[in-house]
Amino acid sequence: MEKLTLPVEGMTCASCVARVEKIIGKFDGIKNVSVNLATEQVTFETSDENLNLQKIADAVQEYGYRLKIESQSIRESDSDSKENPAQEKDEYFDKIRKDFLLALFLTIPIFTISMLAEYSFFHTVWKFSQDQTNKILLIMTTPVIFISGKRFYKIFWTNLKHLSAEMNSLVAIGTGAAYGYSTIATLFPESVSMHGSTPHVYYETAAVIITLILMGKILEHNAKRKTNTAIKKLIELKPKSAKIIIDQKETEIKIEELRRDNIVVIKPGEKIPADGVIIWGYTAVDESMITGESIPVEKLIGSRVTSGTINKNGAFHFRVTETGDNTVLAQIIRLVEQAQSSKPPIQKLVDKIASIFVPAVILIAAVTFVYWIFAAEHSAFSTALVNFVAVLIIACPCALGLATPTAIIVGSGLGASNGILIRNGESLELAQKISAVIFDKTGTLTEGKPAVTEIITFNISEEELLKTTASLETKSGHPLALAIVENANRKNILLSNPETFQNLTGFGLTGIVENRAVLVGNLNLLKEYSVKTDFAKEQITKSEAEAKTLIYAAVDGELKGIFSIEDKLKESSAQAINELKKMNIKTVMLTGDNFQTAQSIARKTGITEFRSGVLPDGKASIVKEFQQKGEIVAMVGDGINDSPALAQSDVGIAIGTGTDVAIETAQITLVQGNLMSISKIINLSHNTIRTIKQNLFWAFVYNTIGIPLAALGMLNPMIGALAMSLSSVSVVSNSLRLKRKKI
Repeated sequence: MEKLTLPVEGMTCASCVARVEKIIGKFDGIKNVSVNLATEQVTFETSDENLNLQKIADAVQEYGYRLKIESQSIRESDSDSKENPAQEKDEYFDKIRKDFLLALFLTIPIFTISMLAEYSFFHTVWKFSQDQTNKILLIMTTPVIFISGKRFYKIFWTNLKHLSAEMNSLVAIGTGAAYGYSTIATLFPESVSMHGSTPHVYYETAAVIITLILMGKILEHNAKRKTNTAIKKLIELKPKSAKIIIDQKETEIKIEELRRDNIVVIKPGEKIPADGVIIWGYTAVDESMITGESIPVEKLIGSRVTSGTINKNGAFHFRVTETGDNTVLAQIIRLVEQAQSSKPPIQKLVDKIASIFVPAVILIAAVTFVYWIFAAEHSAFSTALVNFVAVLIIACPCALGLATPTAIIVGSGLGASNGILIRNGESLELAQKISAVIFDKTGTLTEGKPAVTEIITFNISEEELLKTTASLETKSGHPLALAIVENANRKNILLSNPETFQNLTGFGLTGIVENRAVLVGNLNLLKEYSVKTDFAKEQITKSEAEAKTLIYAAVDGELKGIFSIEDKLKESSAQAINELKKMNIKTVMLTGDNFQTAQSIARKTGITEFRSGVLPDGKASIVKEFQQKGEIVAMVGDGINDSPALAQSDVGIAIGTGTDVAIETAQITLVQGNLMSISKIINLSHNTIRTIKQNLFWAFVYNTIGIPLAALGMLNPMIGALAMSLSSVSVVSNSLRLKRKKI
């Protein structure tokens, strides 16, 4: 299945979202259609390699929306050529801005004249009769309706042909009814006048409603653009050019021309243009925009650098390993876009409500009109018309459509700026309900890299023991052997080449180093060669109690040293467990290690429950076991063998430094692998869902209170238009408050 994301223009409310999803979902080979009103994008999956996007665009166009299929070629090309998505909508909203300015220019005098025309003294100064004044108002209002308000009537006509309705239909019916009645009353006053009096007109109502709704659209657009700053900032991280070495000379090239294995020159203060490995130099790099960590990271030869990060003080050269869409930065942008275009379950419920909301409102408005025709004692038609228009205008479900997606956009953006990549809205919603967090041990709670923590020597210097032992260990690729070799290299000990070497599987190594017989391995190896260890019994017992792995070294038949090796705990592990405990969340550790080692790690981290000797295929079963007990389980892992458990869990959390398979399987990725981010995920979820519920509450309350008031004749249509416009802005503004929340 291929996933496509395309911009959609012309959507105005939650009803539009449901309609576009329904249109696209009817095509064969298309699944999981999701439209986001805040980002104005549609995402869907397809298995059809020959899918005709133009045919889909034409079907969408029939309903008054525009599917921008030309952007698909941009999205499939190198990300370095991708423009800022926010810029694509400027042309559309420039048109709204022009229409608004025209409407405002004409509405101010329309409203002023209409209000003052109620008073007799005005006509003395104005020198025009009421009939003449009405004709002037007709001339001034017509451009507002048919130029500034053209979009509403055009979409209304399209909807009418398909027997459907949405926000534009409500605006068009309401303002059209006010304008149409006023036009008849102006041109043919005798057909609607009572007792020969000049009938009342509602030009100011139609003009003010159009103007206020356009104003609301502009305010809403500006607010929506602020919600998407996370993506903009990430895109802005990419430099436009890079300096590479060609024929031993520095040459500046465009970023699109950068290729793998190019040698790039980076100087202090410059942005890193691609992913790569340092081959010369030393520096500190600010990775805060990628990881959320504010302290610059030390980099030396062999260190990896990431596209979009900023070099602080040193100069260095690096070899490019990934460019364009394959860089870490491009993948982060892709994940954030994916999260922002997805829908949590709460939004799907809102969309269902919105799909029946507009037809229901039109029915309520019609009933209101009929009621006031018979109920009003004076000016029955005028009263019925005003209340009819008020119901239609106050009920527009714009705020309803923006309540969830704007909060998801801000929430996922806030997560990205803290090194937390959330794949979809569903996991963001579910994270607040997590009741148990299950950790893999190696590479998750620990660094995943065995290291020598203690060396005990017997009648030999540490340097000599390391030289002899590490020289033999250079012939092995075992992680424990590599730990001893790394320890020797770190101490700048010059190693020699063994004269002989033999690997004894399950025991260790034997060989000759500088004419001395050397044994390196476990206790069974020493017993096999009758090496005495009784005199070291006290040290051995102590180290075993600490659950450390012991490697013994014997030279010429005598025990000369013991290496204590352990996979160090991450600095954040114990603190992260403590934070989760404060939240009353159960913490569990899974490991393939023996009981003693597992117990030691659990004691150091504060984990109260652990399972030792767990085989890779058993992790998913344990996750399922906790789920059957009613727990909402988050699984945290980094390896290929964690993938089944990550997929089984309710919320899979992958360590960003782990394998690609684990990262692809999980719903959430911690870029830097800092476990403190787990409590941040839960806090972020709480804050985001709370904001969504606040938005939905106000959107529903607004309609619940507003519609009855309008139907009862207690709400002026112009006040309704202002309230409707500002309701959308208030929902987006409330979502923006999330940015200031600490997680």
